[in-house]
Amino acid sequence: MSYLGVGVSPGNVPVYHGTNLKVIDRKVRLAELVLRCLICGLGVATAVLIGTDTQVKEIFTIQKKARFADMKALVFLVIANGIAAAYSLLQGVRCVVGIVTGSVLFSKPLSWLIFSGDQVMAYVTVAAVAAAAESSVFAKLGQPELQWMKVCNMYGKFCNQVGEGTASSLLVSVSMVALSCISAFSLFRLYGANKGKGSTWW
Repeated sequence: MSYLGVGVSPGNVPVYHGTNLKVIDRKVRLAELVLRCLICGLGVATAVLIGTDTQVKEIFTIQKKARFADMKALVFLVIANGIAAAYSLLQGVRCVVGIVTGSVLFSKPLSWLIFSGDQVMAYVTVAAVAAAAESSVFAKLGQPELQWMKVCNMYGKFCNQVGEGTASSLLVSVSMVALSCISAFSLFRLYGANKGKGSTWW
């Protein structure tokens, strides 16, 4: 039986059909598109901020140049955000095509692929931010027990720009976690929904 477009399965689990499913999918697709655009923009901003960050300090006529490549954690952060930006751009194009054509994602294999990709990117971006934050703390506060000096006392501009890039990357990682939740919803709703005849790979 059905009421207001909602069917009831033999196990008494509500199943959305027709227009309702398309409306839900469109809202999810819009939220996904916004997050992917945000990740793409912030990912590029992070890569540019940190990748172009340098500062030269002269110590007793000897010039010392600080670069992001001197810290492996920052290299990892730049690479992770670059990959996240490129990945979100590709997935964003898929979202736009789906919204324009009005198609509903019914393909379980594709849903699993998207879900897995979002999960991997979420883990990678969170790990990159954690590593960069830890290195930044050591650079800011030093480690007296190990005789590690406070690098940021010498390279203030460099550290400030790294801080801005890390903050931007934190937003990327949070957005990726939210996006992985959306892709999980999009995937697991397929196991309760009646796919109907109009299945699509988009």
